Amino acid sequence: MQNLQADDSINSHWKMWLAVLTISFAAFTFNTSEFVPIGLLSLIADDFGVSEAEAGFLISLYAWVVALASLPLMLACSRFEMKRLLLVVVALFVLSHIGSALANGYWTLMLSRLGVACAHALFWSIAAPLAVRVAPKGKESLALSCIATGTSIALIAGLPLGRVIGLHLGWRMSFFAIGIVAFLLLLILFKSLPNVPSGGAISPRSLPKLLKTPKLIGIYGITLCLVSAHFIAYSYIEPFLMQYANFGENVVTLVLIVFGCVGFLGSFLFSKYYDTHQGFFLNFAIFGIFIALMSLVGVSFGLLSALSICVLWGLCVTIFNLTFQSKVLNLVPIGTSVAMSMFSGIYNVGIGSGAFIGGIVIGHLGIENIGYVGAAIALCVCIYYKGWFAK
Repeated sequence: MQNLQADDSINSHWKMWLAVLTISFAAFTFNTSEFVPIGLLSLIADDFGVSEAEAGFLISLYAWVVALASLPLMLACSRFEMKRLLLVVVALFVLSHIGSALANGYWTLMLSRLGVACAHALFWSIAAPLAVRVAPKGKESLALSCIATGTSIALIAGLPLGRVIGLHLGWRMSFFAIGIVAFLLLLILFKSLPNVPSGGAISPRSLPKLLKTPKLIGIYGITLCLVSAHFIAYSYIEPFLMQYANFGENVVTLVLIVFGCVGFLGSFLFSKYYDTHQGFFLNFAIFGIFIALMSLVGVSFGLLSALSICVLWGLCVTIFNLTFQSKVLNLVPIGTSVAMSMFSGIYNVGIGSGAFIGGIVIGHLGIENIGYVGAAIALCVCIYYKGWFAK
């Protein structure tokens, strides 16, 4: 009898981790979709006869739709059982990628990407809370780092692989491949993920109370500005490396892989040391992103210099994402999904604003200045953080 109970306990433990890993694979798929246009920007621009800045608007509009849709969709769906909601979200994601693969024009592609954006808005509102809830007790930080690992793998494997597929088979096949992976993932989620009750419904009337937490407002403000600074440069990293640093296509792919690989290190460090060194992680992320952006001009010195800058940059961005998600989860124990929905929305305002501003910088100041403009915004964040938020 005791052995049977022990077996049940072991099985339950592994089922919890299987659920966490499944959500992590979903994070990989969604983030691959979000970021793969960065690696395909030149191909899409050439195919539709538009400029790289116009192609970059696909990234901006996608992010803005996520930002606008995140909170309304989460409020509308906050009472739903979370497994069922996730399955619906992934199904919409699959259908929209089929539309992207079949798009016969710039605006048709834009429309299909808006469907992906709506799925994205809901997914990132529930992914982190869901992973934390299904994880074994006491392993919440590790579960959160698994989600970040899925994100990192998207940068390591998803974005470069999508780029390679696009270079050899056409950018449409990149989107089609993501749709196939998502469909397989949908089947796995249906079988592996346990039923998880809603994390607690919240009405629009209760949002002012949620926003009365000063630290939460600080987190949202820093997120908006620092993500904007990051994506001013990162949205155009492919043409930047090719035009400013004169790197070939294979070297660009290598740099993108290294940038993502550092995410594994960031996730490991977070899961192991964050609980006892929270202040250090905050400082490292915020000031490190400023330093990386300010140093971006150094990629022209050669491949080793470019790789070194991207190691620092990728590590800081990973730690920033993990640290600030953890802060939101800790500050809002009730209504967590809606708080994360707002975080996701604000994060995507930053993505869209960064890509939009980056396009303006390229058009008026030249692509070589995207790092400096991003660093100027990041410096303002550093001053704000030291002057008020760190108190």
